[in-house]
Amino acid sequence: MYPMESQINQRCTAITFDFWNTLAAERPGYMRQLRIERMLDLLAEAGHEVSVASLSAAIDSAFEQHWHSWHDNTQFLAADGLDHALAEIGVSPSPPLRSELRAAFELEGVNLELDAAPGIVEALESLRSQGVAVGIICDVGFTPSVRLRSFLESSDLLDYFDYWSFSDEVGHYKPSPVIFEHALTGLGAAPANAAHVGDLRRTDVAGARSFGMRAIRYRGMNDDRSEKYPEADAVISHHGELMEALEDR
Repeated sequence: MYPMESQINQRCTAITFDFWNTLAAERPGYMRQLRIERMLDLLAEAGHEVSVASLSAAIDSAFEQHWHSWHDNTQFLAADGLDHALAEIGVSPSPPLRSELRAAFELEGVNLELDAAPGIVEALESLRSQGVAVGIICDVGFTPSVRLRSFLESSDLLDYFDYWSFSDEVGHYKPSPVIFEHALTGLGAAPANAAHVGDLRRTDVAGARSFGMRAIRYRGMNDDRSEKYPEADAVISHHGELMEALEDR
C-alpha cells in the first residue's frame, strides 16, 4: 500500500511527466516489428524486393541517426527516419507509395498496445484531488505525438493532463529549457513551484533541475544508473511513492 493521501508541498502547483518509461512502456521490439511488417507488405505489393534483414538494418540505422540528433537537440522526425531507411535499402518510391510507407512507419491507424505504468492512475487521481496542474514533457522518436495522445485517450489517461509538450510539436528535445518553459507556460506555473517526473538523468533530471524544477526519477520501468549526469531530488520505484516524494521536507 502507498500513502496516496499524503499532502504535497503547498508550493507545488504543477507537475509534469515524461511519457516513455514513465507513463507507459513498449514491449522490447514491438513497434520496430510493426514497422518492418507493414513496410515489407507495401514494398512487396509495389514490386520492390526487400529482405527482412535489409529493412531491419535500415530501420536500425535510422534509429541510430535519431539517437545522435536527439543528443545534439536537432529534430529528426519520423519522415526523416523513413527517408533515411529508404535510402539505405535503395528504394525511391512514388509519391503515393511514400505516403503509404510514411503512414506505416508512423504506425498510423495502429491501436498501440503499450503497458501503462503501475499506479499511474491512482497518482494522477491524487494530484487532481489536490488541484495540481498536470502536464507531459516528452521526447518523441518515430512514433508521433498524435499516436501517443491516441494511446492515452484509449487508456482513459488523456483527461488527467491539462497540457502537453511533445518535442515534435515544440521543436526541442529535453534537456533544452525551451520545452520545459513551453510546458510550464501552458500550465501557468513557475519552475520553483513545479516538479518533473521522468526516467532519464540526461534529459529528465538534468533538464528539470537546470530549469529550476524539482526532479523526481522514476525507475519502475527503466533504472538509469548512469553517473555521468546528476541524480534527482528524489527517486521512486512506483508511482504510489510519488505523493510522499512531493511532501514538505
